[in-house]
Amino acid sequence: MSLLEVQDLCSGYGTLQVLFGVSLEVGEGEVVALMGSNGAGKTTTLRTITGLLRTMSGAVLLDGRPVTGTVPEKLVAAGVVMVPEGRGMLRDLTVAENLAVGGYAVSDKRQVAESLARAYDTFPILFERREQKAGTLSGGQQQMLALGRALMASPRLMLVDEASLGLSPVMTERAFSLIAEVNRSLGVAVLIVEQNVLALDLAHRAYVLEKGQVVAAASGEDVRTMQSTLRAAYLGTPA
Repeated sequence: MSLLEVQDLCSGYGTLQVLFGVSLEVGEGEVVALMGSNGAGKTTTLRTITGLLRTMSGAVLLDGRPVTGTVPEKLVAAGVVMVPEGRGMLRDLTVAENLAVGGYAVSDKRQVAESLARAYDTFPILFERREQKAGTLSGGQQQMLALGRALMASPRLMLVDEASLGLSPVMTERAFSLIAEVNRSLGVAVLIVEQNVLALDLAHRAYVLEKGQVVAAASGEDVRTMQSTLRAAYLGTPA
């Protein structure tokens, strides 16, 4: 049984349908990449999974149980967190205050303290900069903070929207390595939506969206061997 299963999901904005029968799955401890160009429906997929958009039809299952349309705070309590596009920093708050926001919905103070220690242990620079305002951090440090804030809810599944957005190629590689480290060291499953094909390097499974439909899928070593094909056919970059 998959940790997350999306079945024939249809969704959109008002009367404008964007997703047309999207199906995918994320297993325990997996990194799954959802690839596609701008406007393919990647962010809409995440927003529908997390209940921020109404589901027109289809289903979202967590541990085999329907959670379609569940409000975001209940999904957080169930272990699903989202790192939004642009990282969503509260720029005028300190690093420590941003992390505290990530643990706001957790009532167990011991768990919050343990999660804070885990975030600082995973990203030591955040401890060093804990009194610094988030808006003064570099792009890479803000990405660490976004991931650290997500860890404050002790997630089983992390949804990451365009981690490479606004980062240099070097910092993009660093951001992806940080996501891989969270997955490897903490066992957190990850569904990452991306245009950047480097995301395929850390994925156990990959799907490609085009005009709101899944048009290709790969798993295991096929994810690596299909990179050139995915670049040329779907992402508009040379093989």
